Amino acid sequence: MIHIKTPQEIEEFKVAGALSKTVLRRAGRMVRPGVTTREIDQMVESFIRLHGAVPGFKGLYGFPASICASANEEIVHGIPSERMLVEGDIISIDTGATAGGWVGDNAWTFYVGTPPTETQALCEVTLDCLKAGIEQAVPGNHIGDIGHAVQTLAEKNGFGVVREYVGHGVGRMMHEDPNVPNFGKKGRGVRLQAGMVIAIEPMICQGTYKNHTLANGWTVVTNDGKPAAHYENTVAITKDGPVILTQDADGPWCPFQGGE
Repeated sequence: MIHIKTPQEIEEFKVAGALSKTVLRRAGRMVRPGVTTREIDQMVESFIRLHGAVPGFKGLYGFPASICASANEEIVHGIPSERMLVEGDIISIDTGATAGGWVGDNAWTFYVGTPPTETQALCEVTLDCLKAGIEQAVPGNHIGDIGHAVQTLAEKNGFGVVREYVGHGVGRMMHEDPNVPNFGKKGRGVRLQAGMVIAIEPMICQGTYKNHTLANGWTVVTNDGKPAAHYENTVAITKDGPVILTQDADGPWCPFQGGE
C-alpha cells in the first residue's frame, strides 16, 4: 500500500531528512586513508542518538550496524569493520535516522584521496543519474519515467545499472511501497501523485551490473570486481515539483572528496 503524506507530514519529515543528511556529511568528513569503517559507524550512531533519534538501519532485518559502508566493488549493504580505507578507494556510505516518527534515508559515494580518473567519472555520472531521476519525480509521471532517466544516462556513458536492488517508498518505515527501479520505460509503473515520498538511489557499475552477495549474507559485490557507485536522496512529490527532504543547512548534495 502506498501511503500519501499530507503537506504537514512532509514538513515534519524534514527533521529526519535534515538529520540524516547532516550525519552523512559528517561521515564523509571522516573519510580518509587509515580510517576504519567501524569508526565511521560509531560516530554516526552516537551523533544520531545524541540528537534524540534512532539509527534507521541498526537491527533492520537484522543488519548489525548504523551505516552501510560499501567500498570499491561493493555495491550496497557493506558491513562496517576494522577495514582501513586506503588511498584511491571510493566508499558509499548510507545513513538513515528515525526522528519524530519519520525516516530519513540517503547515501553518498566519497573519494578516499584521489581515485582513478575512470572511477571518478563513474561517480560523477551516477550523481547525474540521481539528479535526472529526481527531475522526473512529479505528479502525473510514472515510476518508469524515473528509472528510464537513470538507465538512459548510465548506459549512454557505458555503465551498468543494477537490477536486483532498487529505491523505495519512505515514511514511518524505512521501506514502503512503491519500489523505485533504476531502469524502466517511460509511462510504465505506478503513477506518481502529490504526497508520495520515495528514495531515489541509482546503483551504477563501471562494468557489468551482475552481482552476488558475500558469505556474510549482506554485502553485495560486482561479479567482475569493478567499482560501483551509489547516491540517494529521499524526495517528496508535491504539486510544485520534487522536494528533497534529505537536506540540511548546506543543501542536499555532499562533496565527492572525503575528509573535507
